[in-house]
Parts: sequence; C-alpha cells; structure tokens
Amino acid sequence: MDSIQNTTTLHNGVKMPWLGFGVFKVKDGEEVVNSVKTALEIGYRSIDTAAIYGNEAGVGKAIAESNVPREELFITTKVWNANHGYEATLAAFDESMEKLGLDYLDLYLIHWPLPSQGKYVETWKALEKLYKDGRVRAIGVSNFKNHHLEEIIANCEIKPMVNQVEYHPRFNQRELHGFCKKHGIQLEAWSPLMQGELLNEPTLIEIANKYNKSTAQVIIRWDIQTGVVTIPKSVKSHRIAENADVFDFELSQEDMDKINALNQDQRMFADPDDFDRV
Repeated sequence: MDSIQNTTTLHNGVKMPWLGFGVFKVKDGEEVVNSVKTALEIGYRSIDTAAIYGNEAGVGKAIAESNVPREELFITTKVWNANHGYEATLAAFDESMEKLGLDYLDLYLIHWPLPSQGKYVETWKALEKLYKDGRVRAIGVSNFKNHHLEEIIANCEIKPMVNQVEYHPRFNQRELHGFCKKHGIQLEAWSPLMQGELLNEPTLIEIANKYNKSTAQVIIRWDIQTGVVTIPKSVKSHRIAENADVFDFELSQEDMDKINALNQDQRMFADPDDFDRV
C-alpha cells in the first residue's frame, strides 16, 4: 500500500483502487468538473457518483476533458431507490451512461436495499444482466446488511463484488466486514471522515501528531490498512491532495487498536432496514 495506484482484486478478477474520490453533495457543473479534474491530476483513478447526486453529467465532462486514458479509470455510479425493479433498473442504467458519456461502467451499485418495496433481488438480476452483457465490469450493492446480502446470495447467480457502506472509526461494522470477507465481497467506506465530525477526536489528533499527518489522513490510512476501500470527498484542492497523501506511512498495530477502540456502533445516517426514500 505504497501508492495511490494500489488496487484490491475483486472476486471476479477486476482491480479496484483502494482510494477513490467521492462526489456526494458536489454541485453539478463547474464545481464537480473542477473537483474531478483536480482529483485526476493528483493521481486518483477511481471516481464514485450516483444517479441521485445529480452530477453524473459533470463527472462525465471532467473525464472527457482529462487526459487520462479510459482504461486507467474506475468509474462507479448507483441506481436510485425510485428505479428498483428489473426493467426500471435497466432504463436507469442507460440514463446514467448517457449522462456520464461512457461506453461501459466499472462498477454499478444498488444504492439502498429499500426493503419496504421488496424489489432488491429483482433489481440485482438486472445488474447481473448488465454484467453478463459486458456493459459493466463489476456489480455490487451499497448500504446492504448481512441479511440483505444473504438473500441475494441465496436467490441470484452472481455474488456482489462490493458493498459500499457507512464506515468510520465510530461505526466500524465489524460483523458486516467479517461477513463480506467470508463471502469475498469487498467492503467500501462512504463518509469515512463522518462528514468531518471525527477531525477533532482527541485520540486521532494524538495519533496524527505522532506521524506528522492530519486526522483525515490517519482515518483514510486506517481504512486501507483494515482492508476497506475508501472514497473521501472534498471540493477544496488542498484537501483532495491531502486525502491522497496517505501512502508514505503505516499505522502501527497499537495505533490501529486505538482507532478500533473508538467504535460506538454509531450510525450517522439512516439504518438501511428503515430507509425508504424514493
């Protein structure tokens, strides 16, 4: 783990960067175009967006205007809750691809399980079709708990390759991480910095001072050393660069244990069993 180019290998053999750039709440147009271009210039190769973020077109524009060859990029987007169901998911995928201006996608995720609708298995079957048709290199889910994953594994042909979830030192999802490891599903962290709430955590400040790093860098490094792909978000150039500067140090086991001990099973956002916004 000594370079931003380092990758993990998904269970289908596709390589996915350990560090990506998230664009949640980044405004479409100039803000997202400039942010993504900055990230690509710094060396990020993984960009994570979603239909509901409303900025796929800007992400696509930044990709088109960058000088990075398409095969070096790893682009993720997600199907939103309003489009669960087989045909609706296929149509939503086409719409996302049109906005992104891409011929193929690297990773397509179901954004939330939405158990109140009971359609996530059917939605997953649409992702399997997109995968078999070669339109996407890997498929996965987001915000899925163990029992949601178990239902997909029991009823479908292809296991999810990735599960992107809320993951940070106060919510380290140990049980879910163990389940995903057992089944060869790569865990990925959204909101790894707890939307900035953890930056003043005394334990993290103490560890950061020891390594001459920022608390954000310590958290991102902890993610990677825990075997979790991470996608911090920022619109500030210096922060985008700082978040990528995590490959020249390694946290000791003692410091990893201190960070693990911060866990409070504290969700910042909704429980996936209850979240039913469409």
